[in-house]
Amino acid sequence: MEFHPVRLEDKAAIEQYTRSSGICNCDLAFANMYCWEGTYRSAWCIEEGFLLIRFYIDGSRHIGYMQPLGTGDFTHLIPRLEADARQFGQPLRLSGLTREGADAVRQAHPEFGIWRNRDYEDYVYNAADLRNLAGRKYQPKRNHVNRFEAMYEYRYEPLTPALITECMRLEREWRAQHEGHRSELTAEQCAMQRAFDHFEELELQGGALFVGDTLAAFTFGSAINDHAFCVHVEKADTHYDGAFTMINQLFAQHLPENYTLIDREEDLGLDGLRQSKLSYHPAFLQPKLTAQRLDEERLQIRALWRECFDDSDDYIEQYLLARYDPRRLYAERREGRIAAMLHVIPFGDTAYIYGVATAPEYRRQGLAGGLLHRALDACRTEGFRLAALIPGDESLRRWYAGFGFAGDIPVRFRTRDAFDFGTGDAAADRAMILPLDDEPFTAETLELGDKAQNE
Repeated sequence: MEFHPVRLEDKAAIEQYTRSSGICNCDLAFANMYCWEGTYRSAWCIEEGFLLIRFYIDGSRHIGYMQPLGTGDFTHLIPRLEADARQFGQPLRLSGLTREGADAVRQAHPEFGIWRNRDYEDYVYNAADLRNLAGRKYQPKRNHVNRFEAMYEYRYEPLTPALITECMRLEREWRAQHEGHRSELTAEQCAMQRAFDHFEELELQGGALFVGDTLAAFTFGSAINDHAFCVHVEKADTHYDGAFTMINQLFAQHLPENYTLIDREEDLGLDGLRQSKLSYHPAFLQPKLTAQRLDEERLQIRALWRECFDDSDDYIEQYLLARYDPRRLYAERREGRIAAMLHVIPFGDTAYIYGVATAPEYRRQGLAGGLLHRALDACRTEGFRLAALIPGDESLRRWYAGFGFAGDIPVRFRTRDAFDFGTGDAAADRAMILPLDDEPFTAETLELGDKAQNE
């Protein structure tokens, strides 16, 4: 495979595949590929009638490949993509998968696992909702618009490169309010500069909001396909109350009617940005799933998990690829396979005992009990204050009581990626506790979640 950097003259060749795919993913907008090429080093090629895109994840050294775009099944290309990744000494990470694409990978290559990163899913809205802000759920947004209209003399006009100086000034002021003063250009500023330098060639569309003669907000984006438009940039001077809401609605109203969906990209895990995007009530979040080959240990864990629990492959693989720490696995092996296992999940000073399982043919041999003793000894050595677990039934509750676990305490999980370490039923998430030091433990509710979890 011979990959080429994304260049302006590649637009037509790339869009032949992206615009016909029907996938509403901001990463498939050519303007994004081109403007951020300096950060992600995106490259492309055509193989066997499929568009392949290679990039560096978050600008790091880790290589990723987008879901191949073309007609028919793409999974036969996976061995070739793996060979390309091996040239860089890396495993294949197949990113930006739709749910259908992920299912196809899992069916054709069961040695791969699928995981979801909520922080990178696109917020996709019905264009009519953003244009009209109709209904009770949009009343707060209409209040912002009404307040802006009452307070300011304003005008809206299409954004053109002639306004670049004013836009970059506003962007610098906005950034200074959020990150402090910086003299160097950031990656986003470089991408914006590239966008303005090639505004017409990239077929960008934008809007500018003025209060008097002062630029109060601007935005721009480009088409993903014939019915979905992606907003790449939106900046506003927050001294003008409601400026963000106003530019959002006005721009949506001025987009051509053929765009029935508006993609406002991801939230990157930023709390404020997530709340803002959710407040506009997206029609859906566009999945961007990742497929990655499971190593032998993870394959064995998945096999034992399937044998002992009723969890879906989605659940198991999300844990194995996004949460699993091999240093926290306690396992007994028999005949070259994992016969029994448990996992320790650190939540602050609490060690959560998770995924305790023994293969049926090795039960009643003391394997799980031996692993639990080893794990608790290690947790004491590490300085954990508590060990906690959720028994699956009353017989297990009695078994764990033999190790000193006691109580029936509601436990609350708060994980950003929506992964549930509990039973799937919050009412049934009741923990048994074992103090690991000399301090007595009393609590009405045990809090476990990302804010407490060790990284």
